[in-house]
Amino acid sequence: MLHTSKKGNSRYPGTKRRLITLAVASACATLVAQAHAQEANTAAVANAADPANTAAPSAANTVVVTGIRASMQSTLNLKRNSDGFVDGIAADDIGKFPDTNLAEALQRISGVSIDRNRGEGALVTVRGVGPDLNLVLLNGRQMPTANLGDQSGRAFDFSNLAAEAVSQIQVYKSVRADVTPGGIGATLNVMTGRPLDLGKQASFGAKVMYDESNNNLPDQNKARRSATPEISGLYSNTWNDGMFGLSASASYQERNMGINTAAVINGWLGPFKMGDTSDGAIPQPNNPNFVNIKNPPSGNDLYLSPQNMSYKMNGYQRQRTNGQLTFQFRPVKELTTTLDYTFAENKLQHRYSELSAWFGHNMDIQGAQFSGGPLSSPLYYEERYTSPQDISMNGGDSARKSTLNSLGFNTQWRATPDLTLSFDAHHSVAEAKSDSPYGFNNDLATASFSRGITRADFTSEMPVLSIQGADFVGRPHQVAGSWFQDGRNEMTLDQAQLGGKLKLFESSGLNFGVAFTKNKNESIFQQVQRDTWGGTVPVTSNAYDQSLWHADNLRNYFSKLGGADNPALFTQIHPFDFEGVRNAAIAITGDRAGYTPSLANPAYDRTTIEKTKSLYLQFNTDWDTAMPMHTGIGFRYEQTRVSSTGLTKVPTGIRWISENELPVDFGSQTFETLEGKYNNFLPSIDWDIEPRSDMKVRASYGVSIGRPRYDQIAGGSTYGTTASVTGVTVSRGNPALEPVKSKNLDLSAEWYYNKQSMLSLGLFHKKLTDYTGSTVITEGSPSATTPVGGAYWNAAVASGCSVSNRICIRNYILRNYAGQPGVTYTGDNSAGVAQGTITGVAGNPALPYQVSTLVNSQGDTLKGAEVNWQHMFANGFGFQANYTYVKSGLTYDDLGVGNQFALVGLSDSANIVGIYEDTNWSVRAAYNWRDRFLSSTADNGKPNPSYVEPYGQLDLSIGYNLSKNLSLSLEAINVNDATQRVHGRSEMQVLQVSTGGRRYMVGARYKF
Repeated sequence: MLHTSKKGNSRYPGTKRRLITLAVASACATLVAQAHAQEANTAAVANAADPANTAAPSAANTVVVTGIRASMQSTLNLKRNSDGFVDGIAADDIGKFPDTNLAEALQRISGVSIDRNRGEGALVTVRGVGPDLNLVLLNGRQMPTANLGDQSGRAFDFSNLAAEAVSQIQVYKSVRADVTPGGIGATLNVMTGRPLDLGKQASFGAKVMYDESNNNLPDQNKARRSATPEISGLYSNTWNDGMFGLSASASYQERNMGINTAAVINGWLGPFKMGDTSDGAIPQPNNPNFVNIKNPPSGNDLYLSPQNMSYKMNGYQRQRTNGQLTFQFRPVKELTTTLDYTFAENKLQHRYSELSAWFGHNMDIQGAQFSGGPLSSPLYYEERYTSPQDISMNGGDSARKSTLNSLGFNTQWRATPDLTLSFDAHHSVAEAKSDSPYGFNNDLATASFSRGITRADFTSEMPVLSIQGADFVGRPHQVAGSWFQDGRNEMTLDQAQLGGKLKLFESSGLNFGVAFTKNKNESIFQQVQRDTWGGTVPVTSNAYDQSLWHADNLRNYFSKLGGADNPALFTQIHPFDFEGVRNAAIAITGDRAGYTPSLANPAYDRTTIEKTKSLYLQFNTDWDTAMPMHTGIGFRYEQTRVSSTGLTKVPTGIRWISENELPVDFGSQTFETLEGKYNNFLPSIDWDIEPRSDMKVRASYGVSIGRPRYDQIAGGSTYGTTASVTGVTVSRGNPALEPVKSKNLDLSAEWYYNKQSMLSLGLFHKKLTDYTGSTVITEGSPSATTPVGGAYWNAAVASGCSVSNRICIRNYILRNYAGQPGVTYTGDNSAGVAQGTITGVAGNPALPYQVSTLVNSQGDTLKGAEVNWQHMFANGFGFQANYTYVKSGLTYDDLGVGNQFALVGLSDSANIVGIYEDTNWSVRAAYNWRDRFLSSTADNGKPNPSYVEPYGQLDLSIGYNLSKNLSLSLEAINVNDATQRVHGRSEMQVLQVSTGGRRYMVGARYKF
């Protein structure tokens, strides 16, 4: 039997009203799909008596909550009263989010872990599913992303958004028909306030940040000051008895920081086994130099060799500007319209100095000692040169800028007491581009060609480089090779949704809607490179002014890492004046274009357009049973069309010039378009029951999707420059590639044993299918022919030549068809082999394309558990603690050879937060830990893994209320001064060790 809704009833009904005002405000700002999803989550908090009520919030609903305890209570109520599995974080007060970085705030939620970039949270992984497969919304709207570091990714970079204007973040871990799909791990909704809900209020905040990492840099790379300003403000007003509302928020932040990395860049070569003689292999037992290999690998042992040692000191300066302007009009209480504009800009300047040494892997000069075992790692590796090599001192000076502009309109109309209709549309553009005349990334290599015996020791936390013979006087610094990168990434997203909510009977509701989304992603990139790695002047020349280089000690910048105190460490570094050295190189070489970034001849220029149409239905019912029960059943149907265009050069023919050499001839650059489409039916079921008034058991089942990366569906083809008798290799994206699909099952038991405390256990299982795998297909070229299999070829075979004897076939064709179309005979060489060129002609077979592309093929399961405990004591103390365990068969086999597929980002994680709060004081100490995780399955293009080692960070914040309007704050980030280490197949195979530093912030905030 149905009954009047009891959903959200609890032992403490008054606490429902304490969900922060923006949770209510979001209902009038979000697109229709999110609006109804959030109604289900917040209506029980704002107005539990009527589940179909979507009228404008009353004064009783608009409760401005202050303090940590109220924020925790808000998110606890959100979790309790939601359909399905939803977690969140709410602001402690207007303009006061718990963490200064949104990603770092999100990591406090169970199942959420983050990837750090430049020492702060940037990307989010949820339940072991990486950033590309999680969807981020802003006020319920899908936002575009643009990133010059990864122009093909879908991951949202949270470092572009300031936390001050954010009121709440909701994390949807289970599937709902009325929530925009695209996140397999989760869909995250970042919410800001609206004026008709905020009412008349304002706040202004100012902080000074001190980042001690800026002090740990050479003078050429550090900013002039380590203390930088942060200001933010929020203003909201209403008039004409709430008919009109206007709000504005803005923030500006600067940060100057340093990140120093000791690394093996360009990766590790291999894996090899004894007997391999390819580049990077060690001397074999029959080589006299084998005696210098201690404890060599044996049998089927795998080993790898380091490529390039690097010590890099990076100085960054960032300026972040955010703003939002919102206007609302409510002529009658049943109709609310909202017009809003959001702006975000993130500018980043980067200057670095780097010491590096390249290993050439000549077997005659190598020495090493290995650890032994099936995966054998060098304890040290050295090369003893017979002629001096380069000691490279490199530098860079670049800048980039990312912007977001979003204009949106929303209207909600309560047409009848039982029917509410909604419409939402927005046009949003994200762009990332260079912000420097030197490009968005560059490297100017200088060298002293005086390096003798060179050794790398891998027995410490960081690799230790030793160099003998350095002579910076007799062999002065000079410019060697260089590269300058320019590019632009722009994504335009247009989205419209129309829908409604219909109340049925006494305790049921039907949500319905349709939507259209157009997503256009454009990317262009070019690298200008000079390959003068042997130098631009003689090695003893003083052509370059040596005063542009400044002697320094490497140990000054890596002292906190193990190995920095090793006496063998080569510590002579010479940072230089980038602009001065670049100008000197231009003057000496006369090649200004070679040292200037350009997009005149891009390496790639791609545009991908996705158009998605969707409709959904969601039926919710409360059941009048002995134990109150709620169900929600729905589905979403989507149809997506993909069109991708890429710049390419198409083969026009091949020239068979010797036995195994068949270079490919190309025409001019042209654009090639590929198309694809796919449909998805996404069902969802939610169920929950209250065995007691303070307990809830819930279950959800649903199918979710995560769309492919843009490089996986890119148009255009990349052709090999040399063919074989079987054809030419081609690399191509696949616009028909379908999203990764996940069938999700979630179970949980939750005990709300007082109004601010909760203990819960959740289990989740994901059956993942349609991950991408590689395949090779054969196509015939529409523009080029091949002599292989043509009339001349067949005549040669008929004369007695074997098809595998290419010399015989060439001799026959050149001598018997000289002067015929496609045959140019130039005589025989000293061995009596005919010389000349044979090309394809009309009537010959089409040149075969051996196309390497992507298909949906991989699959496995992911499962795990989440434990949450939140408790507040009566004396003001409290804590939050959670642990997430995840497991999947999609792991990397470190003893495997060749390309592998594995789930990136999979790791356990834990948080513990200690809290104290009274009338004046608020204190929060938070420790976050993340276990080792796979960050990449390819290391510099080679099939080797990258693992980020376990990382824990302690943050502290203290607030003091001088009055009801004025508060002071002190924050400390990375109090334990944690460092981050990345390794390859074994911990001995270090890839990168990074130092950061502590950050301190002192601030004041005034509420009007």
